[in-house]
Amino acid sequence: MKKYQLLSVLLVFCQFVYAQTDTTIFRRKVVLDSAQNGMNMDAVYNRPFLQIGRTPLGIGGYAEMNTNYAVTDGKGEGFSFQMRRMTLFLGGSLHRKIKFMSEIEFEDGTKEINIEFAALDFQFNNLVNFRAGIIMNPIGAFNQNHDGPKWEFSDRPISATQMLPATFSNVGMGFYGKKYAKQWVFAYEAYLTNGFDDTIIDNQASRTSLPAAKANKNRFEESSNGQPLFTGKIAIRNRKIGELGLSYMGGVYNKFQDDGMVLF
Repeated sequence: MKKYQLLSVLLVFCQFVYAQTDTTIFRRKVVLDSAQNGMNMDAVYNRPFLQIGRTPLGIGGYAEMNTNYAVTDGKGEGFSFQMRRMTLFLGGSLHRKIKFMSEIEFEDGTKEINIEFAALDFQFNNLVNFRAGIIMNPIGAFNQNHDGPKWEFSDRPISATQMLPATFSNVGMGFYGKKYAKQWVFAYEAYLTNGFDDTIIDNQASRTSLPAAKANKNRFEESSNGQPLFTGKIAIRNRKIGELGLSYMGGVYNKFQDDGMVLF
């Protein structure tokens, strides 16, 4: 008899807890800067987010999966499935003018796990803002605006993967800003980050290759030669036409000194 009474109490308690569940704990976070007015540099924040209750924290993400039917020299290899990537976003406002944003990507299942973006933004005004952390180098539009669901094709552009190192990020800091003038938006970005190493020339492609520079995982820990890499971009956008930008990335890649001694 005591067992049945205990079971009855547990059932009532479970029903009570279920009735108190807050169905609004996750609310869709509205992005103020619309895609029509936003630029490629704004893509880091123009993403799907769910806000956690009344906290300033938001989470989001997306996943890409595809199927292939490969044929080589007329010989088919059959169907295969690929979990290309899963990306998680975590961001929030620490202050009215201080924001944090992070992007963690799992590629090919869990073969590669990368922190592509994890930075603090100190927003002074539209024209001058400071960013520090793991940043996305603004080399090419796709490197900044690369989320798969935004594009019509499952494969990334060859120009962004074979010519430019999309996606390429690094540790550093810098400034960015925008200036609005009627239908026009002018923008700039300027960052100093850890530099290249000799993998940019000593690689399997046997040539100078920006994509090969991604193999240098130590760039998130230290600079190979103590010389910073500069990345800059200027862009202009007409809200009815589109966006045009010019990027630059350059710096010393070879190690020319060790413990203060010049190497020859």
